[in-house]
Amino acid sequence: MTSDANTARHAAHWPPLASRRLTLSVFSLSIGIVFFAFSLTPSLIPRDYVLQGVLGGIVMALGYGLGQFGLLLWRYVELPVLGGTPNRALNAIVLVAAAALAVYFLGNTAEWQNSIRVRVGMEPVDATHPVNVAAIAAAVFVPLWIIGWAFQLLLDTLRRQLRRLIPVRLANLLGLVLAAYAAWALIDGFLVQRFLAFADDVYGEAEALFEPEIARPDDPLKAGSPVSLVDWRAMGRWGRRFVATGPDAEAIAAFTGQPAEQPIRIYVGRNAAESPAERTEIAFAEMLRTGAFEREVLLIAMPVGSGWLDAGAHDPLEFMHGGDVATVAVQYSHLVSWISLVFESDAGLEQAQSLFDRVYDHWKKLPPGDRPELYLHGISQGALVSMASIDLFEMVAEPIDGAVWAGPPFGSDLWSRATGARDPDSPYWLPVVNEGEFVRFVNQNPANLTRGSADWGRVRAVFLQYGSDPIVFFDPLAALRRPPFMQAPTAPDVSPQLQWYPFVTLFQLALDMALSQNIAPGYGHRYIAQDYIPAWVAVTRPEGWTATDTTRLMQRFEGFDPG
Repeated sequence: MTSDANTARHAAHWPPLASRRLTLSVFSLSIGIVFFAFSLTPSLIPRDYVLQGVLGGIVMALGYGLGQFGLLLWRYVELPVLGGTPNRALNAIVLVAAAALAVYFLGNTAEWQNSIRVRVGMEPVDATHPVNVAAIAAAVFVPLWIIGWAFQLLLDTLRRQLRRLIPVRLANLLGLVLAAYAAWALIDGFLVQRFLAFADDVYGEAEALFEPEIARPDDPLKAGSPVSLVDWRAMGRWGRRFVATGPDAEAIAAFTGQPAEQPIRIYVGRNAAESPAERTEIAFAEMLRTGAFEREVLLIAMPVGSGWLDAGAHDPLEFMHGGDVATVAVQYSHLVSWISLVFESDAGLEQAQSLFDRVYDHWKKLPPGDRPELYLHGISQGALVSMASIDLFEMVAEPIDGAVWAGPPFGSDLWSRATGARDPDSPYWLPVVNEGEFVRFVNQNPANLTRGSADWGRVRAVFLQYGSDPIVFFDPLAALRRPPFMQAPTAPDVSPQLQWYPFVTLFQLALDMALSQNIAPGYGHRYIAQDYIPAWVAVTRPEGWTATDTTRLMQRFEGFDPG
């Protein structure tokens, strides 16, 4: 066969070079509509009509793109292609079927969303929800479709130019690679970097703002006080709030009926020094100044990406130990957790490691009878970097006393290994590991802390996690397989209507992560004091503490706003 004949044959089986007019593939549109329909099913976090519409439009564009890619591959491997009337008839049948499916799913979407809302105490969506969702999804899909058409135009331009130099099949493949690279360079090299720079500026400026209701502490045991080694101005707004708003000895004594200590709170902001090691040294010097190593409980707490620490975790701990607690924390980022987790994870890991090593190296040299109990804590990204800071094998001789980690992100190594080692009859969303000897998992029900037949070991660690938390249960492989947390029996705070759909579920969970705080307290990624309290009691074992004390403390923190 001649070269010209080969060229003609390959060209016939590859999508023709696009015209400059916008064109819409009926088959690919049908795939997009099916994806849109699947996106209407519930996931972990309730969605209002705006967010559901945005998700639906994005997923519809994804389905359209996959349809186009499927057609491209079909022709590339030279499979038979229908034409004329049979092709139009098949497209019509597929489109009608897809539209019927979408109408059915739209008719059920309000009920599906309400199946989540009723479980988390949120108001149901109204009757206009399906119509609003469809309208917003269409408005989102159109510009994304135009962007896809522009990509197709770029691809065809590259194909056209390359065909003059190399064989058609190779030109088509190389054109696709070059077009994909150009798109990625635009997204990652320009848009993402500009977004990160903008976000860092915005959050950095917010950090510098002084809230008038947060006064500089006079207490010498608080970081940022006039005698402190920590610069009040460089602490950032979350650091200033943390050290200035905790309970004092008087409030603790009023609750316990016993004399109380003034809690020590040390927080070093990201702006205090350039490097993690320098910030660690500031924190360590402040610990020595305040006598942190002389307390009953010493807590190394890692904040979330923005620098926030959950007062719902820290305040109760100070109450149950009569204020005899020293907490040290160092900030490593300005960005909110989901941005910092994706783009600045190394900064958090380096800071957590630096702080832990410095504190632990000093602590283990102290006489065992004269040193404080050493605990770790973190929520969200703070939990991830806190876990990564320790090496259990290196601490065999001198282990820490325990940890409470809340909402551990799905990528956390220690959490993943513990979950993977769970006893076979325990669910993925609330495992039992080695009968609870070292680590235990708990959700909204404190009775789960007693599951397992083993007694606690020397080290006590608790993972506090809600079954509806997408930060914990996001699964990058959800595009291709059912996530483990969807296996029956599912968690009590997720919808019984939960279903898995290829690719679509991945996008649902990704949106859930961004919306993880958009839910009632005590669900999703909004951890509350009442659920921290039993975990801290189990891990730290306060002297003389009773079940009645736990109940009283939980009542005191009813409706507590951690800020």
